[in-house]
This record gives sequence, structure tokens and C-alpha cells, in this order.
Amino acid sequence: MNLPNKLTLLRIILVPFFAAALLIEAIPHRFLIALVIFIAASLTDMLDGKIARKYNMVTDFGKFADPLADKILVISAFACFIELDIVGAAFIILVLFREFSVTSIRLIAAENGKVVAANMWGKAKTVSQMIAIIVVLLNGYILELSSMNILSVPGAENIIPIIDTVLLWISGVLTVISGVIYIKDNFGFIKNAK
Repeated sequence: MNLPNKLTLLRIILVPFFAAALLIEAIPHRFLIALVIFIAASLTDMLDGKIARKYNMVTDFGKFADPLADKILVISAFACFIELDIVGAAFIILVLFREFSVTSIRLIAAENGKVVAANMWGKAKTVSQMIAIIVVLLNGYILELSSMNILSVPGAENIIPIIDTVLLWISGVLTVISGVIYIKDNFGFIKNAK
């Protein structure tokens, strides 16, 4: 197994540690720990692709596992946010619907020997999701420090949930837009599927 594939596997392995750090209330500084793990996992995503392309180490496993690892990481974060009452279930349903739809089209295209690359909207969706998750984790840490009487930010408990909601729903809107465009642009694969 080459280095890019090991980095992809590491990203998947980090997910349970991320979720545990975020969801186990007894862990002090849990939002900071979850943030560090999330950023480390996100960096493996950036590195594995660059290394694979630069050193001609692209594999079929990597083509399949890399986007899957991304989805596992992001959807796990959103699922944790539901548990923490940061976002509602409708949000993750939208994300899951988009991801399953796009993945299904990619599988149909692959069966026909075609590779459907991510477009600008898909990249905007990914960036908005990563930013939203990082900001939610940072904001969670601010609230955690406030509850420990380490940091005092007047009005934080009122403003932070609004910031979190706005950023998550911006990423949600981009998720829907990117999904609709992806389905529209690749509908031929669905129409011609056997």
C-alpha cells in the first residue's frame, strides 16, 4: 500500500477518535481536541491527492477510498453536531441525499468507463462544509472555555449559535445547489443506465 492510500486510511481511522473527543463530555477541552483531529484528517486529504498525482501513485483504491473518506469525516462531524443540538436532522438528510445521489451517478458512470470529476460547485460545497465545521468547533471551544470560567466573551452564548447556524446552512445551500447541478449535468448516465 502506497503513502497516499495510507493517508486516506489514516483519515478514516481518525474519525472515531474525532467523534469520541467531541461527544464524551468528561474529556476536558474536547472541542479543541476534536478540532485538532479534524484539521489533521483534513490535511491528510490535501496531502494524499498531491502526493499521488506528483509521484504518479494514483490507484483504483485511492480513487474510491479518498472521496469515501472525505464523506465519512464530514458526515460524522454533522452527525455529532446533531447529537450536540447544534444542527437539526434535516440538515444531515440534505447532505446524505446529495452524497448518495452523486455517488450513485459516479458509480453508473464508472460502469460505463467514464470518470465524472468534481465541478466548481462541488469544490465550493466542500470548502464551505470544512469552514463551517472548523468554525463550529472553534465556537464550541470558546463556549467550553467560558463554562470552565477560563474565558469570558459577553453574549457568546447568544451569538455563537447564530454564527454556527448561518455557516452550516450556507454549506447546506451549496450542498443542494452542487447536487442539483451535478445531477442535471450528468443526467444522461441515469437515463441511459441499464
